[in-house]
Amino acid sequence: MEEIELYLEDARDTMEKALKHLNIELSKIRAGKASPAMLDGLQVEYYGMNSPINNVASITTPDARTIAIKPFEKKMIGEIEKAIRNSNLGLSPTNDGENIRLNIPPLTEERRRDLVKKVKQEIEVAKVNVRNIRKDTNDGIRKLTKEGVSEDEVKKGEERVQKLTDSFIAKIDTIFTAKEQDIMAV
Repeated sequence: MEEIELYLEDARDTMEKALKHLNIELSKIRAGKASPAMLDGLQVEYYGMNSPINNVASITTPDARTIAIKPFEKKMIGEIEKAIRNSNLGLSPTNDGENIRLNIPPLTEERRRDLVKKVKQEIEVAKVNVRNIRKDTNDGIRKLTKEGVSEDEVKKGEERVQKLTDSFIAKIDTIFTAKEQDIMAV
C-alpha cells in the first residue's frame, strides 16, 4: 500500500536523524584523544552575543593529546579561555598571547568507566527515540483501517516497522560497542 510505504519511508528518515544525533552526541564524549569536536557546543561571548567557538577561532589538533585554538582576533583569547574554564569539559587552557592550548590528560580507569556510563545514557536516549518513532508510525498505519486499508495490510506494515526498528536498534548497539572499545582502550 502506498500510504504504508510513506509511513515507512518517513520512519526510516526520522530514525536516520536519531542515529545522526547520537553520533554527534557521542563525538563530544572524548576517548582520551584530542578532537576539535570536543569543543562543539562551546559558546564564547563575542561583541555581547554568544557565538560557537569555531566562529571566532580555528581549532586544530597538532597531536593526539593537544587541542590548539587560534582566535581570529587576538582580543578574543580571554573570552575563549573564560568559556573553556566555565564549561564542564574539565580542561585547563594555557595561552601564549596568540594561541590557546588544551592538554588532554590520559584517562584513568575510573574516568573511562564514567565515560562509558555517559555513552550508555546517550545510547538509551537513542533507543527510546527509535521506539517512539516506531509507536508513532504504527499509530499512523493503524489509522489507515478507517480509510479502507485491510487489516492484513496494516499487520504487514506493522511487521515491516518492527523489522526497521530492530535494524536501527542493532545499529545503535554496534555504535555502542565501538565507542565502548574506543574509550576502554588504553
